[in-house]
Amino acid sequence: MAPLHAAPPPPSSSAVSHHAAASSSSAHHALLLHPKPYHHRRAPSCSLAAVAAAAGPSRKAARTAGTAFLRLWLVPLVPFRVLVPAASFVPQLPVRQERRFHHCRIAFLSCSDQDPATAPPRPGRSPAPARSAPSSSPALVSSVQDLYEFICSGPLVDRIGYTKEKIAESIDRWLRSGVQVARLFRLNELQLSEAEKVRIYHYYIPVFLWCEDQVMEHRAKYNEGDEIPPLVIGVSAPQGSGKTTLVFALDYLFRTAGRNSATLSIDDFYLTAKEQNELRDRNPGNALLEFRGNAGSHDLQFSVETLESLIKLTKEDMKMKLPRYDKSAFGGRGDRADPSTWPEVKGPLEVVLFEGWMLGFKPLPNEVVKAVDPQLEVVNKNLQSYYDAWDRLIESWIVIKIKEPNCVYQWRLQAEIAMKADGKPGMSDDEVMDFVSRYLPAYHAYLPTLYKEGPNGSKKDHLLVIDIDEERNPIWGI
Repeated sequence: MAPLHAAPPPPSSSAVSHHAAASSSSAHHALLLHPKPYHHRRAPSCSLAAVAAAAGPSRKAARTAGTAFLRLWLVPLVPFRVLVPAASFVPQLPVRQERRFHHCRIAFLSCSDQDPATAPPRPGRSPAPARSAPSSSPALVSSVQDLYEFICSGPLVDRIGYTKEKIAESIDRWLRSGVQVARLFRLNELQLSEAEKVRIYHYYIPVFLWCEDQVMEHRAKYNEGDEIPPLVIGVSAPQGSGKTTLVFALDYLFRTAGRNSATLSIDDFYLTAKEQNELRDRNPGNALLEFRGNAGSHDLQFSVETLESLIKLTKEDMKMKLPRYDKSAFGGRGDRADPSTWPEVKGPLEVVLFEGWMLGFKPLPNEVVKAVDPQLEVVNKNLQSYYDAWDRLIESWIVIKIKEPNCVYQWRLQAEIAMKADGKPGMSDDEVMDFVSRYLPAYHAYLPTLYKEGPNGSKKDHLLVIDIDEERNPIWGI
């Protein structure tokens, strides 16, 4: 098993560190595996068409030329080759940042070639020890031509407005982004498993390129010299579907592309522990409001103040702290994290990624929600205030669509099994069912309308719907 690459931190706005890079003795042989001082040079500007033309009609020649081109990309992008012990170069990240990376990497590796019974947990829960993804069926990225054909076969290509010709013209962006995602999750980008290829080239990169196009369209509406507010992109997806890991990857790709971004979750705006207890006391017997989660358990005024302040972060001398929620506080009941632990973000911002399990839900007639669960009536009433708080501030939307809400139970169960296997306390099957059951009524009531009509205020050209399967990979929509 090849050692994993270290994931370098995203470039800061003040300075970009130069990394060591490998050298090459021949375009047709593996790169030399000794670290050398790296002096930045522009990656070769060459399209797939140019590679094919240079190689001539022979497919073998095209493979050879494509392989050489791909390796040239890897010289400026990858700091060390695979024979260098990756552990020697793992960056020293702050504890909270390293924990977040660890969670998201484990979630990324929860691909379809894993046994569901032992699949790692989703972000937000304590993961099993980091390990490489299974590589029983390695898919060698041998040429740009092979990668091009694989990209074109993805289910999101049409949805993001890309044709085969547009992919060929932008193959440089796909290559660059693919290497960066592999680095982020410490994978060997030349020896990806089929599941890793799908997750990177059929999912994360198409979504990122769509987001990039949305940002460029947003910024093009303003004149030179204007203070341009960041584009707020909403990501609505059920719990356990991989939205936090997707946002983690998008944030990294934006930063490596030179765009300053910030991430928020609706979880960051849960009521404090004291306020949650008061909500429970005002609604005795309503299991949907006993704990955090459903509409009514968020501090909407605080969320509006935070989002509006972020949107005004348009200058370099501006900065603010982003709230965070500690789900482990009070025995798992949770509480707002101490402000001293909140991360700081500096302007000017270009993108805000805002994710949540119920983002974009629309209130429904009372008789509809009461038919699902009578306890939803008060939740439905609370939901009426959420459009003014959140949805009106979101210009572009990503909606991750699942076939069946009961998938959430399976994903939660997988997380608990992995936690127990790692020697950590986890919920029993009955406790998992109780936990998920407090969310299922809202899923059954509101997801059909979300999938049929889209979020409140969303526009067709600014909405990306992604159908996923039980393994959290994109599939062809109906």
